[in-house]
Amino acid sequence: MRAQSAACARVIAVMVIIGAGIYAPAQSGTDASQHAAARTTLLRQLRTQGISDERVLAALERVPREDFVRPQDRARAYANQALPIAGGQTISQPYIVALMSQLLELRGGERVLEVGTGSGYQAAILSVLAKEVYSIEIDPALAATAGERLQRLGYANVHVRAGDGFYGWPEVAPFDAVIVTAVAPQIPQRLVEQLRPGGRLVMPLSEGRDQVLVRARNQETGLAIERVTEVVFVPMRGAVRTPSPPLFAPRTP
Repeated sequence: MRAQSAACARVIAVMVIIGAGIYAPAQSGTDASQHAAARTTLLRQLRTQGISDERVLAALERVPREDFVRPQDRARAYANQALPIAGGQTISQPYIVALMSQLLELRGGERVLEVGTGSGYQAAILSVLAKEVYSIEIDPALAATAGERLQRLGYANVHVRAGDGFYGWPEVAPFDAVIVTAVAPQIPQRLVEQLRPGGRLVMPLSEGRDQVLVRARNQETGLAIERVTEVVFVPMRGAVRTPSPPLFAPRTP
């Protein structure tokens, strides 16, 4: 995910891609003080951008973003911007992480599916907001690195595995919420089938040359789709890009 700010402005978001062994050891007392001050400023800015869920704000305050960026970027860890990661990719802007988390409407007892683990930052935020998080990463190296990092940092309720997120995680379904951190042409039907009645699914969808972040609610009459804001995400990889898999074609009211 990558992004710039303002809910009504164009947001850039990209799934994180990172390599192993690029993270710095524990920070000094001076660094911790600087990060705390920068974090406070960030949270104040997020409030002005429409992030009002206090649980989401508390999660962003609690999760150390500096542990998910390159050592040379630690001083900018709480800037409200995407930051570069290995492989020419970025870690998401905090606003986008906060926005997608807020749209899921989590209250603490939910089981959440994340498609696109990346560095594990979004999964770490979700771990504070939900009971269990199941995260799938199509890149095996990223899955292994993120899984190790999340366990090392104490996010024991996050379960990571390598695989194609198009198929979800059926053996532990259903989920109360699903979040997808890469853009697809339509909502994969497999993910819809693994969503509880009343559950929420948040993901970016392509609309011609544009992309839009949507929230879908699983209702008795089908998915109710809400368009949120324009975004730009990296493409979802895997089976979603082949013509044969069944997809759900969303229709807005």
